[in-house]
Amino acid sequence: MNPSWIDQLLFGYYPYVCLTVFLLGSLLRFDRDQYTWKSDSSQLLRTGSLRWGSNLFHVGILFLFVGHTVGMLTPHVLYEPFISAGNKQLLAMVSGGLFGVLGFIGISLLLHRRLFDERIRVTSKPSDIALLVLLWLQFALGLATIPLSAKHLDGGMMVNLAEWAQRIVTFRAGGVELLADAGWVFKAHMLLGMTIFLVFPFTRLVHVWSGFAAVGYAFRPYQMVRSRRLNLPAGQRHVAPTAPAPVITTVRAEPPVRPVTARGADA
Repeated sequence: MNPSWIDQLLFGYYPYVCLTVFLLGSLLRFDRDQYTWKSDSSQLLRTGSLRWGSNLFHVGILFLFVGHTVGMLTPHVLYEPFISAGNKQLLAMVSGGLFGVLGFIGISLLLHRRLFDERIRVTSKPSDIALLVLLWLQFALGLATIPLSAKHLDGGMMVNLAEWAQRIVTFRAGGVELLADAGWVFKAHMLLGMTIFLVFPFTRLVHVWSGFAAVGYAFRPYQMVRSRRLNLPAGQRHVAPTAPAPVITTVRAEPPVRPVTARGADA
């Protein structure tokens, strides 16, 4: 079945536009606008529901990101000896549904806080609100795919979606044809996910790069630190050294010198 021109545009060419802007835009922003490379936290304005919302959102989205990356980009032949496609789909539905609910609750709390807390709303940029709306819709669409996936537990649709993603990243043709039987909810979920990559470099999401870079901090070489108490014995280095006693020097004052008046011969 030949795909329509709209499917060819959205799922054949649009992914490469999003990936190009995602990579090149992130590089240009880091090179030109490093002072804007931050998460713009609003914690100082008011904590409130931020703690619950932020923790639930990050736990959910990090698990889903890793799960989608591994699940979509791992070839079927690698995991087939260990787990069938149907069981893998069932595992993805259960785990993805659990963490999807956690992330959806978290993003709902963050969006409500951003929209209905006046102090935070007036300090928010349009991109902050737009990003939260996109993420909220993406979580909602992801949860909506679970009932549809339950109607075909053979794993065939999941294999087709994964094969499409693998063909895209490896620059192979024929990926769009695999989406012919995919429902509109799946396609909307995929399309919105690619759009988030498209807007990534222009939002606060760029701090995600710093999060991945921070992993290297755990493997950094040790720093050599010179102690300020190296002269103390080994067992006494935890004791602060006492200050030396002040030295008092006594100086005897000399008697004052009286002026001498010289008399001339004719005085």
